Amino acid sequence: MSTSNDRAATAHARPPHTVVMVLFDGVAALDVTGPLDVWAAANRHGGRYRIVTVSPGGKEVTTTSGLGLTADMALEEFTGRVGTLVVPGRPDWWAAVSDCDLVSHLARLARSARRVSAVCAGAFPLAATGLLDGRLAVTHWQLVDDLAARYPAVRVDRESIFVRDGRYVTSAGVTSGIDMTLSLVEEDLGPEAARAVARFLVVFMARPGGQSQFSVRMQARYRSSAAVRTVLDAVTAEPGADHSLSALAARAGVSVRHLTRLVRKEADTTVTRFVEQIRLEAARGLLETGTDPLDLVARRSGFGSAETMRRAFVRAFDMTPGAYRARFRIRRPARRPVPGEPATDG
Repeated sequence: MSTSNDRAATAHARPPHTVVMVLFDGVAALDVTGPLDVWAAANRHGGRYRIVTVSPGGKEVTTTSGLGLTADMALEEFTGRVGTLVVPGRPDWWAAVSDCDLVSHLARLARSARRVSAVCAGAFPLAATGLLDGRLAVTHWQLVDDLAARYPAVRVDRESIFVRDGRYVTSAGVTSGIDMTLSLVEEDLGPEAARAVARFLVVFMARPGGQSQFSVRMQARYRSSAAVRTVLDAVTAEPGADHSLSALAARAGVSVRHLTRLVRKEADTTVTRFVEQIRLEAARGLLETGTDPLDLVARRSGFGSAETMRRAFVRAFDMTPGAYRARFRIRRPARRPVPGEPATDG
């Protein structure tokens, strides 16, 4: 049986993995500090990450919040081996992509890096290098149309919190940069170490990359057609009810064909897909907060059977409901007894 000393010795024997974080003026502070704190915490749990921050000219940069960040060295002078390149974003992405020197050096570092990651609007300067052409990428939901319009060769994912295509990983931004980085730590060090890092940072273990940036329930509140609102609100209110296309059309007082056309136009999805998304959200909530058997979770969330629910989870999250529960269930700490309070059973 290996001991903690054995594991520490093994980790120490590995060559360091250099994480290069690129800084530039106007960058969002959390795009930088969130991933860096994950990498730093991973060094407490078997990682050998060497963190290097670089900026144009090695100058201090100012973030969107006014926080000043000091780089370790000049971007132009870094010529070492890159394990993971991290490109954060700035909300006014056009300023970043207009910086030809920045884009040129990003391309230089990215071509030789083992893997390349971008946080939020960091997808824009990375796309400007041409290295995302033909690849799947994501950015913040408010910017996906801009990314698709500016870089039509990039295959833009409009929903996921992070996606990976080969050695390129992009995230939706804000806290999803933490989710993305936890997934990379898990890739390097295994799930046990990644869970330990998540616990240390008091965050949930990395959400699946395919998880949507949006709550389908919230989206249902903003539709203009009365018929569509009736249908979407009905599904949201009771995921386990009969939501066949014919039943929903009857509830809305329209034909099946008309309802199908309305939902496609106003919700940009199909009725069947919307119902499945709502049921997935309901099932996730039950799995994260309860201990009901999977067949009961499936019935309560409207899937009918554990096997149907399993297939939906694998399609959406690339994991089974059981694996999802094991990874994301919220475990509440035991309540500490009040001094003098009589002990109770259970």
